[in-house]
Amino acid sequence: MSAVTSRVPGRRSPGGWWRLRGGDPGQRASAMTWAALLVALLSLVPLGFVAWAAIHAGGPVVVATLLRPRVLELLVNTLLLEALTLPPAIALALATAWLTERTDLPAAPAWAWLAVAPLAVPAFVQSYAWNTLAPGFHGLWAAVAVSVLSYYPFLYMPIAAQLRRLDPALEDVAASLGNGPWRRFHRVVLPQLRLGIGAGSILVALHLLSEYGLYAMIRFDTFTTAIMDQFQSSYGGPAADMMSAVLVVMCLALLFGDGLLRRNERYARLGPGSARVAPRVRLGAWRWPSIAFLVLCAALVLGVPAVIMGRWIVAGGTEIWRPELVSAFWQTVALSTAGAAATTVAAFPMAWLCVRRPGWAQRVLEACHLYVSSLPGVVVGLALVAVTVRVAQPLYQTAATVMVAYVLLFLSRALAGLRPSLAQAPVELERAAQALGRSPMRATLEVTLRLAAPGVAASFGLVALGTATELTATLMLAPNGTRTLATAFWSLTSELDYAAAAPYAAVMVIATLPLTLILHAQSRRMSGR
Repeated sequence: MSAVTSRVPGRRSPGGWWRLRGGDPGQRASAMTWAALLVALLSLVPLGFVAWAAIHAGGPVVVATLLRPRVLELLVNTLLLEALTLPPAIALALATAWLTERTDLPAAPAWAWLAVAPLAVPAFVQSYAWNTLAPGFHGLWAAVAVSVLSYYPFLYMPIAAQLRRLDPALEDVAASLGNGPWRRFHRVVLPQLRLGIGAGSILVALHLLSEYGLYAMIRFDTFTTAIMDQFQSSYGGPAADMMSAVLVVMCLALLFGDGLLRRNERYARLGPGSARVAPRVRLGAWRWPSIAFLVLCAALVLGVPAVIMGRWIVAGGTEIWRPELVSAFWQTVALSTAGAAATTVAAFPMAWLCVRRPGWAQRVLEACHLYVSSLPGVVVGLALVAVTVRVAQPLYQTAATVMVAYVLLFLSRALAGLRPSLAQAPVELERAAQALGRSPMRATLEVTLRLAAPGVAASFGLVALGTATELTATLMLAPNGTRTLATAFWSLTSELDYAAAAPYAAVMVIATLPLTLILHAQSRRMSGR
């Protein structure tokens, strides 16, 4: 047997996890491992910053800061926001996914895309629209309402994907036992959606912790808004650092709780199951009420921002279309493109190891890659400000630091697209290319990367969607004179110049809308539809 086929992919060779040899030559595997290790070490910088800040401040200062009434108030606000936002967001996503995936709803694919399209409208643009529509719309309930409208698509996507993959034979068995449609849904379908609901819920919960623009405009105080206020007034300090530590602990607690809930969950069938698509439920008399419900959702999530932006654009006239808008657009394109490319490249070694070299070391490195993406942008920004000011002064407020922030914040998005696409590229083709004289790295680039191109493109688009609308880290780290669409919009709305801000919001939405189409198409392709 040739050396090329003498190893089973994924089995660790003796001599340490850093010496990965066998079916893939050790040089390439070691290069991928060291690259993933460097990214993992970089991802630990925010956690190290929080620990350093606590040690540097000292026990008495930490205790005095954390026991202030203001911290308790922010903690109560955050917990109420989480508790009041998640249930209606789950209900809205579940109803929308059921109608678009399992009923005979007319034009269901179009309604499915409209359920994903709100991802193109940043949460702070939603709050801008609703704040304009109802100037007195502030406080907790306003924050909950806008949060549900902004973030329910993150729940809709995993729920809809699971609905497409469910085995309809289970529902047939339940029907043969005399269960009606509602009882079948409650006892058979809903339990199988728990993993999708859980995945979407943790994503929404983390977004609620990290969101700044929405709550600042709606005048609802959270840890993120308080940290940003501290940073803008005094460029940090013990109070901001300690509140960042609380925010990190809350993020890690959410991730730990999610892991405990999912640890023993397993929804797999023991046979080939049914390959057929589940039959569509006839809506009958509920058809028009269902359409009215989806129209109302689209009007609230997409219609209100569109109408408000249009109203301000008409009111502002031609004067609001300034040359700065063109400059902001191209700076956004440059930063988001560079950020998406850097993040995709940084995530590739980890994705390759996940598929080609699974094991305990890979799981540790992967956890380092994933945890940092759950941290709020304000924590990552504070950490990079501290590091660049104290250790790497020349990098302070440079485009390179902004790229590092984007990589840390969006690593998980890149991995989500890269892993499944690399898994679908057979390792045997790499070996055949090597047998024909290609070097290991050249075989990876010419064979594996080419086969994984759709997933790479999806990862790039998914990251670009986030970097194009990222606000907090960009505000904290961007060089002087940098004006992206998001930061320019925020600057103008802070000055209450809503008319001048409207074109920036409109261009931002129009520019990112095609990325939601790519995301929606990739989601359906990965779930087999």
